[in-house]
Amino acid sequence: MIGQAEQDRMWKFFQNEGIKAARFDISRQQFMVRQCRAGQSVLNIGVGDGTSEQLALARGIDVYSLDPDAKAIARLREALSLGEKAQVGYAQNMPFESEQFDVVIMAEVIEHLEDETLHKSLEEVLRVLKPKWGLILSTPYRENLEAAKVFCPYCEKKFHPYGHVQSFDKARLLDLLQSLGYHPVRVKLTTFVRWYPLSPTRIIRSAVRLLLARFGDPIADPRLVAWAYKPVGGA
Repeated sequence: MIGQAEQDRMWKFFQNEGIKAARFDISRQQFMVRQCRAGQSVLNIGVGDGTSEQLALARGIDVYSLDPDAKAIARLREALSLGEKAQVGYAQNMPFESEQFDVVIMAEVIEHLEDETLHKSLEEVLRVLKPKWGLILSTPYRENLEAAKVFCPYCEKKFHPYGHVQSFDKARLLDLLQSLGYHPVRVKLTTFVRWYPLSPTRIIRSAVRLLLARFGDPIADPRLVAWAYKPVGGA
């Protein structure tokens, strides 16, 4: 089992020395940012390589960031002049005011969280969201966690190479969000593709991947995307 300390060490590496080896999918980040509008206050949880913040600023979004890694946050503050809008911290105990944000983005985050942390984090998201506004998240679809594990010849332990500890299907994700007080909730099965620069080959490949993903075919790297809202009078 991968605990919080191990997750922190893993992502400290991926977001700094190993940033080129990590899977910070530009297509996913573009998709997430396109869900937001200019002028909205948006919190991005888990900064990755900082591309989401760059895309958000280019669209006129009032973007904030949260990540446990101080080095990644410092780099983001310097590169994008985010100042105190970029904070070191955890989703289960956020250093932000209640009802501060129009949108919270959690792209490829929840699969890293143990059950207790997962519930506390989603409850915290409800706290910092304004009523009627929402969370957008993505996560792998029905990932076989055991099959994805690799073996370390030094410590002789098996572990997931990206620290995943949760696997979701549409029903589980929908039930989880609704049980915590989100309403309404919409969950979609898709994948993230790049359409540009346009070419016949790229269009065909992307269209085929999208079609396969909607049937949950593993070759298409399917993802669940959820839009979940804080009701008026919610947490």
